[in-house]
Parts: sequence; C-alpha cells; structure tokens
Amino acid sequence: MQLATSGYAGYGVSGAQTSEAIQAVRPLGVLLSQVFEPTPYVNNTIRMFEHLRAKLGFDVELLHDVHERVPPAHALQLARALEPHRLFFLEDPFAPEDVEWFKIMRQQTATPIAMGELFVNRNEWLPLVANRLIDFVRHHISAVGGLNMARKIASCCEFFNVRTAWHGPGNVSPVGHAVNLHLDLASYNFGIQEQNVFSAATREVFPGAPEIKSGYMYSNDKPGHGVDIDEKAAARFPHKTPGGSRGNDRRLDGTIVRP
Repeated sequence: MQLATSGYAGYGVSGAQTSEAIQAVRPLGVLLSQVFEPTPYVNNTIRMFEHLRAKLGFDVELLHDVHERVPPAHALQLARALEPHRLFFLEDPFAPEDVEWFKIMRQQTATPIAMGELFVNRNEWLPLVANRLIDFVRHHISAVGGLNMARKIASCCEFFNVRTAWHGPGNVSPVGHAVNLHLDLASYNFGIQEQNVFSAATREVFPGAPEIKSGYMYSNDKPGHGVDIDEKAAARFPHKTPGGSRGNDRRLDGTIVRP
C-alpha cells in the first residue's frame, strides 16, 4: 500500500526564514529555534509549495500538516492559497474545538482535508464525515477504541467517500503500525498510510515489524498482527531520554503554542 512519510514538510519559522525586522523585535531570551508565528508560517508554506510545484510539477503528490497551530482564519487563508497546488491533502487545519470552521472552508476551497488524530469519540468526527466536510480520517487507533472501532469508522466513512489515513508517526510502536497496516488491507476506502522507517534495533526488539519497500508497506504471514516482542533484546536498549521536543513551541512573546 502507498505511504506518506511521518512528518510532513515545512512548518515553523527557522532563523533563515525569519526577517531582520522580526529578529529585532523579539523579546530578550527568546531563541529563534523556539519561535512559531502564524503569519510567517503561512507565508513560508505558500512559498514552499510554489517552489516545489515549479521543480516537481503535478505528478508528485504533496501533503502538509498544519497541526492545529494557527488561528482558524489563517488556516482558511492557507487552504485557499494552496488550492492551485493541488495537495493530496491538508492535514488538521483546525483544532477539534474549532470543527465548525470546516463548513466555511468547504464553501471556499476544494483543497482536500484530512482530520482526526486528536479525536476520541464519534461526536467529533461523525458530523464531519456525514456532511462531507473532510476527505480523509486520521484517527489514532488506540485513542478511538482500538482495531474493532476503527473498522467500524472505516466502514462508516466508505458510504461518504471519505478515505482512511490512520495516524502513524514515529512514536507509534511496530505493533501499532501493524494494526494500521491490517486495517488498510481490510478497508475498501483505504487512502494512504503515514509510516515510520524502523531502525535495526527496533526490528530486533520487534521481529516481524512491517517492512517498507519503494514506498509501500508489506505485511507478513505470521500469526496475529505478525509482530512479536523479544524481551531479552529489549533489555539491551533501556529508555534513557525524557522525550523529544518540536523546538518551535513558543511565539515571539514567549507564549506557548500547540505542539
């Protein structure tokens, strides 16, 4: 099945992208590597897709994750500006508490929309699907009730021509990715799968982890989900770090923004 890499390109404001004017007015102690500002982000993302389409043409599918980080009006501006670049989808333009904005977005742009990795119950996603306000569901399987519930979600979405794009970032274990894979293989309305390339150490601890070759993920013929756990191998790789950081998690004035 076709895959999308985990982590879509281009959000945040790097030092190279930040103007001298912005650098001049940032508060003391704020590092540019920590900064996320909605307006430069939107402007840079539009320029990024202009460049990519000029270089790659339209035969390459492109995706982008907004990650609910901008005000709804900014997300609407971005979706409209990116429409000429024909994205495969724009992901999470609005936060779950702002889903009413999808009605406005659908009226103003044909940019395909993916949504759902933060959803936890049917009241959040069912109206979006039934009213044809999104094109892909992005649920995190363990957050919405597991494999059986995800199968029901996929079947429901099939009636409304909404495709699946289950959440599959790097912090999902090989077992979780195997669950996504089996759901994909069993769903008529499969769309695309976010994936992670596992290290040699991870494959040693989780024998049978899904394999990725030339942009496709492959299952195996082993029992269950096809993934085992080698506890002896796991003991050689103790957890030592407190976790990662996105870095650009504050605005110029120091305000914390969504991760």
